[in-house]
Amino acid sequence: MQTLRLLIVCSVVVPTISANTISAIAEQPLAVTFHDTVQPVLQTYCADCHNDVTREGDLDLGADRDMASVIKNFRHWMVVLERIEAGDMPPEDVDLQPTPEQRSAVVHWIEAVRDAEAQRTQGDPGVVLARRLSSSEYNYTIRDLIGVDIQPANAFPIDPANEAGFDNSGESLTMSPALLKKYLAAAKSVSEHLALTPTGFEFAPHPVITNTDRDKFCVNRIIDFYNRQRTDYDDYFSLLWRYQNREALGHAEMTLAQAARQQGLSARYAETLWAMLKGEPESVGAIAAIQAMWRALPNEVTPEQQAEAEVQCENIAKFVTTLRESLVPEVPNLTSPGMNNGSQPLVLWKNRQFVANRRRYTGVALPKGDLGLLPDSDAAKAMSVVDDAELDQMHESLKRFCSLFPDAFYISERARVYLDPKKEKKLKGRYLSAGFHSQMGYFRDDAPLYDLMLSDSERREIDRLWTELDFVTSAPMRQYSGFIWFDRTDSTFMRDREFDPYRAEDKDCTSAEKVQGLSQVYLAKARRLGASDQTLTAIGRYFDEMSATFRRLESLRVRSEAVHVESLVAFATRAFRRPLSVQQREDIRAFYQELRDVDGLSHEDAIRDSVVRVLMSPHFCYRIDQASESRSETVGGDKSQRSPEIQPLDDVALANRLSYFLWSSMPDPELIELATEGRLHEPDVLVGQVRRMLRDERVHGLATEFTGNWLDFRRFEQHNGVDRSRFPQFTDELRQAMYEEPIRFVLDIIARDASVLECLYADHILVNPVLAKHYGVPTDVIADSTEAWTKLDDASRWGRGGMLSMAVFLTYNSPGLRTSPVKRGNWVVKRMLGEHVPAPPATVPELPEDESKLGDLTLREALARHRADSSCAGCHERIDSFGLAFEGYGPVGELRDSDLGGRSIDDTAVFPDKSKGSGLAGLLQYIRNQRQDDFVDNLCRKLLAYGLGRSLQLSDEATIGQMRSRLESQSYRFSSMVEVIVTSPAFLNKRIQLELE
Repeated sequence: MQTLRLLIVCSVVVPTISANTISAIAEQPLAVTFHDTVQPVLQTYCADCHNDVTREGDLDLGADRDMASVIKNFRHWMVVLERIEAGDMPPEDVDLQPTPEQRSAVVHWIEAVRDAEAQRTQGDPGVVLARRLSSSEYNYTIRDLIGVDIQPANAFPIDPANEAGFDNSGESLTMSPALLKKYLAAAKSVSEHLALTPTGFEFAPHPVITNTDRDKFCVNRIIDFYNRQRTDYDDYFSLLWRYQNREALGHAEMTLAQAARQQGLSARYAETLWAMLKGEPESVGAIAAIQAMWRALPNEVTPEQQAEAEVQCENIAKFVTTLRESLVPEVPNLTSPGMNNGSQPLVLWKNRQFVANRRRYTGVALPKGDLGLLPDSDAAKAMSVVDDAELDQMHESLKRFCSLFPDAFYISERARVYLDPKKEKKLKGRYLSAGFHSQMGYFRDDAPLYDLMLSDSERREIDRLWTELDFVTSAPMRQYSGFIWFDRTDSTFMRDREFDPYRAEDKDCTSAEKVQGLSQVYLAKARRLGASDQTLTAIGRYFDEMSATFRRLESLRVRSEAVHVESLVAFATRAFRRPLSVQQREDIRAFYQELRDVDGLSHEDAIRDSVVRVLMSPHFCYRIDQASESRSETVGGDKSQRSPEIQPLDDVALANRLSYFLWSSMPDPELIELATEGRLHEPDVLVGQVRRMLRDERVHGLATEFTGNWLDFRRFEQHNGVDRSRFPQFTDELRQAMYEEPIRFVLDIIARDASVLECLYADHILVNPVLAKHYGVPTDVIADSTEAWTKLDDASRWGRGGMLSMAVFLTYNSPGLRTSPVKRGNWVVKRMLGEHVPAPPATVPELPEDESKLGDLTLREALARHRADSSCAGCHERIDSFGLAFEGYGPVGELRDSDLGGRSIDDTAVFPDKSKGSGLAGLLQYIRNQRQDDFVDNLCRKLLAYGLGRSLQLSDEATIGQMRSRLESQSYRFSSMVEVIVTSPAFLNKRIQLELE
């Protein structure tokens, strides 16, 4: 093969095995050196342990018999290089040892092969297999596709990891028939969240198949809108006082509308109240009283005056609400002979009276009693009437007052309105309820909010939400059916034979003919029984309005069907994460139509099944990076060494690769737009997008998936290895906080674009109250924080700082009832420093699981005996010291002075370079002095493997070198690594055909 031909003719410098000069072996081709020098050394000194039978350390060094197999299995040779350089291969206790020259020859040969192959393949993107979305990617993608986080892939089995430890590569993400069924179930569950609207479709945070669930979805959206509105009067008076003093407060150029929007208040209402306060001064009435109280506010902006102004603004608001409550008129029930007081026409009439009175002064008796005004104040005098002229002024003022200050801006929850008002007033009914009994029905009551506060865009939004409530839930039709049922059961009004054709269970009960027919016989009976003109008008209005609503919704449904089909096409475009071809668009429409015409499905069911089909398409389930058809030259690297099998990604594929790297999810519209324009591959544009994406909250996907797999805590949320009877502090809340801590720590590094060395040396932590208590942080330290998670500096006060002391790692690497220096040390060496540590032999004896049952031995002494076994010593000498430094932390990561057996803690350690240190500080000093470069190199390799979605190969060495250089030159900023990756040839190109020679 071409690889082998190139390697055979390549000569590199390697040291001689004898005492001769290095130049003698420098002329030997690598293949010859392998046969004449390396293989004899391995056969003599290594084959007894590392053969196809024993395979100690998972190494069979006799398996590679030529350079082709060496290159194929070069990861094993990197382990050999690491172990020979560390001096522990062969082990010290083996009698037969190679000479220093022999060791040097093998080391230099491996390095020469690595460098030659890296140089030859530099820029080769390698083979990135088409693969399905991982479970996490599926969840994130569905979240961003439908707008709600329903996590349908939680029922999927755990994804396997590749050799690099990540579950985002085609090496591990295969599709089985059983998993395919789970994908289908997930797609169906997503479709059950779909709600058809007049302008397309949306997805609810819960299934919306039943009427109850549809009601909840639509009602909650309206309630959420109402809850976002700020209607407290004291907020507005406070805003207006600050606006009046804006120059003294340093905001001379700010407009009132700007000030209101900044505070989340209505600019429209603020300007209305401002005009009232600054208008022509009045002497009598409620407006005059408010103006007088306003004039009495402080005119200075010292802290004391500001506090006083806030109090007085609250007093003005209290006066307004107290006065307004006294002016609300009573609304009697509308009754009629033979009709139940709870019949819908009568209840809706009463609701309309409430609405009419929201901003109306009906001339009720003047308010009496305490209005919260100071005696003899100008405000109190304004509310006193001494003659008829002032009485007229008072009534006129109260009209304007009631119009400005409604008795309610909106009603979101209503009890039954036709029973005893005193008993029902304090009861709560259903959200947006019309106040019926035993019948569903909604009634919109937000006119004051709409007229006084909402902007034009907000009016359009709330109008849309109410229309969608009727459209999605079919609430008017169900309300009308409830009316017929109620008047035939709870009431006796519709029990006559003339009402027999009109039944709630009839599907056509809402047809124009049926509604008109029922209206006529209903009104006729009401007249016979002596109903008043007011009642007859209310009944006629009820039938007219219901029929008009039915006809409007029927028309809307017919018109919306075509809209839904086009929304389906748009949905597929986003789901497939690239523009659709004309044929793909037609296929989607044709599939929908077939479901209607051939399978006989309803429009809604056909849309849902079509959504399932989109989500089951390989274009959604799989990542398939396509090469560019318009750009033939590869990007980056040495052009002289490019092969036709390597082609640039098209920009849309690049957008997908970038978004799944940084977000673990689909590209957003900005990325797709740049990709569609063919601009994303431009270096400045690409780097600009990287920086934008790292600032986006969706980078949480990178922090979770990369960090969780790199540091092996991804499944800690389900960790049940702690005996809670012995460690009752290990609650579900603490476990969740432990899991979140490293994710939030990395997110903070990304947000600040801080040094990645903070993972090791940071003297701060991010904790919530649960985790802070576990760490021994005094309550008063975080008492002033208004955030759930707080950043605390000087964390060394509590034995914390950086990632090594995080409880999640200390707990996850403990058996449960004792610590494990072996597991903790192995975690540091393997996950943080990147060493390859082979799995222990199956015959290794286990230490007692309970620390209190070690007898007279300390855990340190038990490990020392363990290391006396020559077969164990090699690995344990490399890892135990790292774990012993953590002995000051118990099985759940708690600080401690003694172990569970009552023995004093000894956290001193002798590290591999024979230096000594104590605890976390000693370990970090050793890493800073000896192993910092290993940490940086390992982090670069892990992030590159994650970003490329494959295990690394020798062609990646140049990129890794660039990452390390860029880190060092840019203060180890996190973004410097990412920018090197996304602008590298491996990230920008793809191999479109495997070599067959």
